[in-house]
Amino acid sequence: MRFQRYLTGVAIAALLAGTAVAQTAPQEPAAAAGTLNPATGQVPPAAPATAPQFQMADGVLATVNDSVITGFDLRQRMLLLIAMTQVQPTPENIPAIQQEALNALIDERLQIQELANYEELKVTDAEVGEEIAAMAQEVGVTPEAYLAFLEAGGIRRQTLREQLRTQIGWQRLVGGRFQSRARVSRGAVDAALRQISEAASKKQYLIGEIYIEAARVGGQQAAMNGAAQLVQQMVQGAPFQNVAQQFSAAPSAARGGDAGWIVAGSVNPVLQAAMDQLEVGQLSRPIPVEGGVYIIYMRDKRDGAAASLAQLKQVMIELPETASEAEVAAASQRLEALRPQLTCDTMLQRATSEQGLLGADLGEADVQSLAPQFQPVARSAPVGEVSTPIRTPLGLHLVAVCGRRVGGVEAPDPRAVENQLFRQNLATLGRRYMRDLREDALIEFRQ
Repeated sequence: MRFQRYLTGVAIAALLAGTAVAQTAPQEPAAAAGTLNPATGQVPPAAPATAPQFQMADGVLATVNDSVITGFDLRQRMLLLIAMTQVQPTPENIPAIQQEALNALIDERLQIQELANYEELKVTDAEVGEEIAAMAQEVGVTPEAYLAFLEAGGIRRQTLREQLRTQIGWQRLVGGRFQSRARVSRGAVDAALRQISEAASKKQYLIGEIYIEAARVGGQQAAMNGAAQLVQQMVQGAPFQNVAQQFSAAPSAARGGDAGWIVAGSVNPVLQAAMDQLEVGQLSRPIPVEGGVYIIYMRDKRDGAAASLAQLKQVMIELPETASEAEVAAASQRLEALRPQLTCDTMLQRATSEQGLLGADLGEADVQSLAPQFQPVARSAPVGEVSTPIRTPLGLHLVAVCGRRVGGVEAPDPRAVENQLFRQNLATLGRRYMRDLREDALIEFRQ
């Protein structure tokens, strides 16, 4: 809840303060819709003091199994959505706001029904009150002032309370149910660190993303129209993080659209082309892809100057460049027989105990500075693995990669990588859980 609480808090703080921040986009390239002011991530623009008026029936709009969604429920959720995102309602974007609010209500009804099966996960009024108090504290007001402000915009206190109650319970359910399955193996962490190391020399982009899923909003054209409205609102001042948290279907939505550093060549070519054109601070126009539409916010770029560092040890047999094929074959046969017995911990000791072998700890070095024959092993061999014999002008070598990391200030922390992978796994499992509930549910819409 911490990040979502922050996004909600800064939105309400700006509304209370009545602060507005302009965002302009002079001479943008073709892919860019405008340049966002980073300050709006902390201080969103002010919203109208009066609640927007929506024309909709007050009766039953939909049923989710045996639970009803009324026009009043939908209007309340739309008002809350507007308050949290600072997207200003217009005739053009009301349909998108309404669709997103309705989808959120359907998911919430399904979550409430599922939570009813777990009495131990019941969220108390006191726990909801603690969450509201924390949200209010972060913006420097009392809980009463916080709720009173929402009421002034037409949002009932109970609307926020019930939404928080369901969110807290659902997070507990997903975390408890899937925690063991979301755990990350050492091999997965090592593989991720290896990918980061290999990507260190490539161009990288720090992006925010919003993904509008076509199937969720009524088709590809509806997704394009909705994305265009969101882009217009963000260029005019709606904070990207808040909009992403409420509207995006990407896993990064829970982090305000923060997709982290993306390596060049690792994404859809259409997205890659847009990222190549965007300058830091620019927001893209809607980017259609199969199944939906992306909006990209270019937060930063880097050229991949970080060094890939490898820690190597070797065992070798000296052979001059003039050695015969028979001599090379004999040395290779001896090293191949020895190789299964060697590890990073034992190879130096083994080399000193046998005549004709030389052992050396090569230390940690930039892969690019190593002998060309050693670079493929240093770059891609699994840590702890001993290579097949490698021929150089000095002899025949067995090389072991005993460690690998990205050099410089951007070197990744293994624990941070593990935590990120865990969160991704948990988010994926939670989305599948929600998808399964939707597929099994009887959802009917009233005209």
